[in-house]
Amino acid sequence: MAKSQKVTLKGTEHTPMPGARAIGPTSPHQLIEISVILKHRQPLNLSQHRGQTLSHTDFAKTYGADPANVDQIKQFARENNLVVLTRGDEVLRRTVTLAGTAADMEKAFNVELVGFEHPDGTYRGHTGPIQIPEAYSSIIQGVFGLDNRPVARPHIRMRNTNRTFGSRASTTTYTPLQVASLYDFPRDADGEGQTIGIIELGGGYRPADLQQYFQNLNLRNPAVRAVLVDQANNRPSTPNSADAEVMLDIEMAGSVANGASLAVYFTSNTARGFQDALSTAVHDQIHAPSVLSISWGNPEATWTQQSMECFDQVAQEAALLGITIIAASGDQGSTDGMAGNQNHVDFPASCPHVLGVGGTRLVSANNTIQTETVWNDGPTGGASGGGYSNVFQRPEWQASVVTKPSRGVPDTSGNADPDTGYTILVDGEHAVVGGTSAVAPLWAALVARCNQMLNTRLGYLNPALYAMNQNSGFRDITQGNNGAFPATPGWDPCTGLGTPVGNRLLQALSTATGKTVSANVGKLAASAQTVETRAGRPHSAA
Repeated sequence: MAKSQKVTLKGTEHTPMPGARAIGPTSPHQLIEISVILKHRQPLNLSQHRGQTLSHTDFAKTYGADPANVDQIKQFARENNLVVLTRGDEVLRRTVTLAGTAADMEKAFNVELVGFEHPDGTYRGHTGPIQIPEAYSSIIQGVFGLDNRPVARPHIRMRNTNRTFGSRASTTTYTPLQVASLYDFPRDADGEGQTIGIIELGGGYRPADLQQYFQNLNLRNPAVRAVLVDQANNRPSTPNSADAEVMLDIEMAGSVANGASLAVYFTSNTARGFQDALSTAVHDQIHAPSVLSISWGNPEATWTQQSMECFDQVAQEAALLGITIIAASGDQGSTDGMAGNQNHVDFPASCPHVLGVGGTRLVSANNTIQTETVWNDGPTGGASGGGYSNVFQRPEWQASVVTKPSRGVPDTSGNADPDTGYTILVDGEHAVVGGTSAVAPLWAALVARCNQMLNTRLGYLNPALYAMNQNSGFRDITQGNNGAFPATPGWDPCTGLGTPVGNRLLQALSTATGKTVSANVGKLAASAQTVETRAGRPHSAA
């Protein structure tokens, strides 16, 4: 293809991270890998396939990248002294991986790459937008990897054992199975035949810790596989690292859906890493996850338009393939931790093709819920993220409950207060944790159980959840607030539709999908009840 004038790639504008300081140009010899995302062969159309799940083969033929466009990007690479790293899934994932020196990348995309120093570490970045030859603008959707700043944080909260002012009279520690029992998850299922995918932007797990944790709960050790994306690693270190997030996700999902397999997609905490991990998981035909759990995120204002649009496109692909995506709504209340006391929501929970989950404080006695309120421990203790998107418009399925024209977050909730938190084992140490991070894998395990009972893939759940009578599957949370927003009857931007009542939700989903609940009872049900009994009662401490 002949060379042409360069044009701006929409939504790629960057500014330095707050608190960052430029420390000099990137070495021209530094080797860099990037991901070039191609446009779909034709625009995605979920309504055309409503109620139908596409195979990966049919998806590739209908919506994957045009092979001719893949060849054009290879030509672009040759024109700019870049190397194509062939992965074999370029058409399906619409992603072509290129490598080259910083000098060649700067020339190819008309950017100046600079090193920045930040309190969270150093990163390579650029200011202003990425530019591409006009001749390629009709086929390129996004370019990721030139800027490698950290883009997300884990939404996990450790219990503060030293807090005195405002402390509650007592705290409670649950096992994941105890909360699943309180929420009446279907006991006739354990997720057998399902795979839960977990996205991790750092940290790692130790198999010995997992074996010990599940043994302590009298559970079998589930099959856990690490899937390494963009040369990332399963690299455990210390309990106060991202390992705590990884272990919470695995131990929560693996306990509640003990029969399911777990695929943990490790990647770098960058926009490229997040995008590539999601598309890898969605199009993974080896592990074939039916539900994905994401416990990482950041305020919408910190993401580029390119990142959010490309992520949402892959989330729509997941919907077409029958994969449910669940994301934590954040742990910093209605501001999502942004300065200025303005209201913000967390991405990717705000993505309309993702089920965003918020947090509650759950208090029980005699295996029965006594009270459940919005989780809010104040500015330093954490609170359920929620509010209204500044990026995404209100989806059609929220029109009857959300009065504002913006996407409302979250959709549902679950126990997240560290003071009613979960004991985990991480790097040989026990810890009590909470955060909306705990709710994403909890809901993922519930979806896996329901998939098993209905012998289907529920996939894109949001429209069905909002269409059903709220009393059919949710416990309405009407007490508390997350800062700017109070809990109210019905949907609210603190806890969404509420917390799950598992068996009622299963029956409602059976009606919505026309699928019959499996009569898979007997030995499995007895086994599940025995496990929950052995797990014991919640432990309270004064």
